[in-house]
Amino acid sequence: MAVYSAAAAVLQGLERGAGGVKELVYHSRFPLYALVAGTLRYSPVLEKLLAGAALLQAEKKLSLHLAKVLVYDLLFGKGLKCGGRWKALARRHRARLEAELARLKVRQKVIRNEDLLAPAQAGGPGASQVPRYVRINTLKTCVDDVIDFFKREGYSYLGKAASVEELRALSGKKFLLDLHLPELLVFPPQTDFHDNLLYTSGHIILQDKASCLPAFLLSPAAGSHVIDACAAPGNKTSHLAAILKNKGQIFAFDMDAKRLATMNTMLMRAGVTGFQLAQQDFLMVDPGDPKYSKVAYILLDPSCSGSGMVNRVPTAEAAPSAERLQALAGFQRKVLSHALSFPALQRLVYSTCSLHREENEDVVGAVLQERGSAFRLVHAFPCWPCRGLAAFPGAESCLRASAADTLTHGFFVAVLERRGDGAAASSSLPAAADNTSRHSEGTEPGAAPKKRKRKKQRVKE
Repeated sequence: MAVYSAAAAVLQGLERGAGGVKELVYHSRFPLYALVAGTLRYSPVLEKLLAGAALLQAEKKLSLHLAKVLVYDLLFGKGLKCGGRWKALARRHRARLEAELARLKVRQKVIRNEDLLAPAQAGGPGASQVPRYVRINTLKTCVDDVIDFFKREGYSYLGKAASVEELRALSGKKFLLDLHLPELLVFPPQTDFHDNLLYTSGHIILQDKASCLPAFLLSPAAGSHVIDACAAPGNKTSHLAAILKNKGQIFAFDMDAKRLATMNTMLMRAGVTGFQLAQQDFLMVDPGDPKYSKVAYILLDPSCSGSGMVNRVPTAEAAPSAERLQALAGFQRKVLSHALSFPALQRLVYSTCSLHREENEDVVGAVLQERGSAFRLVHAFPCWPCRGLAAFPGAESCLRASAADTLTHGFFVAVLERRGDGAAASSSLPAAADNTSRHSEGTEPGAAPKKRKRKKQRVKE
């Protein structure tokens, strides 16, 4: 029951303008994002069902937000997972709610629940086009074995994508290898693998393509010491470990004990070793501590407005105020400047899931004005189609992503390197990306990738 109350509190916070979905869910101490996003997505439908079934009139003590969350999970989610009076309430009203849902479908002349949604409620502009991205966890398996697994499950493999348009055209039980990232499979939108064996065993990670960019572009060398400054829920941390091949040390920080516990479980399931989780504000970490004297790479993905999360969250969430954006940007500048003060740091990736210039180019530009003598902005991933806004000279070296242009969540990434001979790489492209470019040479567009030696454990159906 506590989960549903917490989700209702997030909805109430959104209504008050207390923050964005990502921030409010973060502070709720529960993994609520899917539940909250789904409730928001179906909110107009839920209001019609509640009115038609007269649920709030029958249950005087039930708030509107809690009613929406309960009815969403009952009819559209994974089913109510509570006991006591709320389970009894659901039992009393389920038949009436299901009948009202059936009547609503008849009135709107639709068959599927999804068809009750208007385009704007289906997840925001361009969101219905965003595919399901599946990152292969190379700590436990390899690309060829995962492709074979899905083929045995009835999916048709179409080879490596040659363009974003090929990703956009995916439908049915077809999938592709992504054209930019070497261990990323792409399936049609709304494909659900949460109950799939590969996901529950940690062999695949369900992670948006844009969210894979920070670790991919940081590209730490095996054996390196790395900091993941704002780590939970841990997808990027597990990606770093895969790039490191579990050779080296990852220091991961987050302030919430419950989220760290969940993250620890996730990392263990993914086969990650060589990591230390710390319940600590990264701003309070001492760069001069001998423990961090070998840290050469930092991934910094700080709290942000979450305005780029267009796939799962509909437009019901209000845009952040100018005051809130300035407050977030002030924190982001502070934490980025702090990260650059680690003495052995060679490369840093700064990323947000925000579309706002104030949290992105303006933050990077301001910090470079302070520390530009020591660090430079790298023109990362030249083949990426969307670049930074022209907020300062060289801002086009940054990367942007969006549902419309790259078929991903909205995202921003900047790569900074220490100036001088000690820089981690002289190339404008990290080693992992260089390897991808070389791998792509001589390969026909849409062709299957070359077979690689299968060294990892295989998964049987």
